Amino acid sequence: MESIWIEYGWTLLILIGLEGLLSADNALVLAVIAKHLPEDQKKRAINYGIIGAFVFRFSALFAISFIATVWQVQALGAAYLIYLGLKNILTRENDEEGSQEGKGRGFWPTVIKIGFADLVFAIDSILAAVALALALPDSPLPLIGGMDGGKFIVVITAGIAGLILIKFAATWFVKLLETRPSLETTAYLIVAWVGVKLAVITLSHQDVGVLNEHFAHGLVWTVIFWTVLLGVAVGGWILSGRDLNKTYEEEAS
Repeated sequence: MESIWIEYGWTLLILIGLEGLLSADNALVLAVIAKHLPEDQKKRAINYGIIGAFVFRFSALFAISFIATVWQVQALGAAYLIYLGLKNILTRENDEEGSQEGKGRGFWPTVIKIGFADLVFAIDSILAAVALALALPDSPLPLIGGMDGGKFIVVITAGIAGLILIKFAATWFVKLLETRPSLETTAYLIVAWVGVKLAVITLSHQDVGVLNEHFAHGLVWTVIFWTVLLGVAVGGWILSGRDLNKTYEEEAS
């Protein structure tokens, strides 16, 4: 019995790290979407976004079987993130050159956009957590929400840790975007890539069958996903630093 709880402990630590990374992406997206708002509205929109993240992730815990079995939900999430990422990357240059930035993007439309992003990130988060938790042996605890009690506790504990990170990371990312505005493109590249991840999960669904049903959570795709994600993040950080230095040089001259 002790060996089971050791396995649960290690899985929990891994999940907390994973949720931390996913929550950092979520927080960065909150900061980017609210970026155009006035300072007071920006803080309110991000606070609403954090509340939305809490609500959607806890709701997702009690809808695990629905999210994990209905591939259409995963497909819609994938399509939305890919659309959100590519649309903003492709239109960013026009926004910078023109004076249209912020038009048609008032406070409540921004909050709604943040809410959709929160919902899709909640789906991605719960699918990742459940994929790891289901590999654990059954615990002696009773079922909670249709899931083994021990596994449910592991998933919800990791989820809470991720939500705490969103609270602190979102504020930090807002400040970071003020000094490295080109990180906005990096953020939307990450959004689109997470959308690709959900698309792979959809294509691996047993009712779709385009990819092997074990591929989405297998070692090969996991390595590919995190390598590309970290590569985009590190590359974006380096390039945004170069842009910042160039701006300082232009101001100095």
